[in-house]
Amino acid sequence: MTFCLGIKVEGGILGISDTRITTGRECTSSRKVTVFQRHNHSMFIMTSGLRSLRDKAITYFNETLEEEDESFDKLYKAINSFSKQIRRVHKEDKEYLEESGIGFDIHCIVGGQLQNDDEHKLYLIYPQGNWIEVTHGTPYQMIGSTGYGKPVLDRTLTYKDKIPYALKVGILAFDSTRISTSDVDYPMDVIICPRDTYKIKEFRIFKDDIKELSDWWQERLRKSVDEIPSIELDSIIEKMQC
Repeated sequence: MTFCLGIKVEGGILGISDTRITTGRECTSSRKVTVFQRHNHSMFIMTSGLRSLRDKAITYFNETLEEEDESFDKLYKAINSFSKQIRRVHKEDKEYLEESGIGFDIHCIVGGQLQNDDEHKLYLIYPQGNWIEVTHGTPYQMIGSTGYGKPVLDRTLTYKDKIPYALKVGILAFDSTRISTSDVDYPMDVIICPRDTYKIKEFRIFKDDIKELSDWWQERLRKSVDEIPSIELDSIIEKMQC
């Protein structure tokens, strides 16, 4: 499984991905985000699903960028091109995968800002190559293991939040997922694309880097549960006993 999270807030785009690769009983570490950085042209792609499909689609897309990069002045045009590469891989590999009992599984989060985009953009691409754009109403998308971190994001994140706040929420969503599943783990890759800068910042976070934050959050949750007023609960318990 995988954890990849894209967040769009007023000040820019934030991407978070784990690095754990699970094959049978073996666990290795590998980067799941690819960055494309040129003058007035910045975008990143995060993927979940079969690594072989990801590598092939990215390779084909790199070739397309070498030939057609100047024509991609808006991110949706690059998205359409990358989607074509996913469909190309689908035609080449789907039949052989299904013969082995394996489904065609690749989901992608793409974010960034190209020279003629009026703002930073964030998209989710499905295995069929169709896509949706992330809007202000729900300013994030996750792929891979999505259930455990979603409550943290839904309860705390808004489009108006600052990037540092969004990073805190994203780290907590990641940590909640890591605790609940063995297929997601550190180190964690973080991508930040501030609005109208056309520059992507990258850094990697290890478990020890945020151990204090993780421990603080765990203790605060336990303390908050302990501090829940008991008056309403007592009334419910009384009714149950009748």
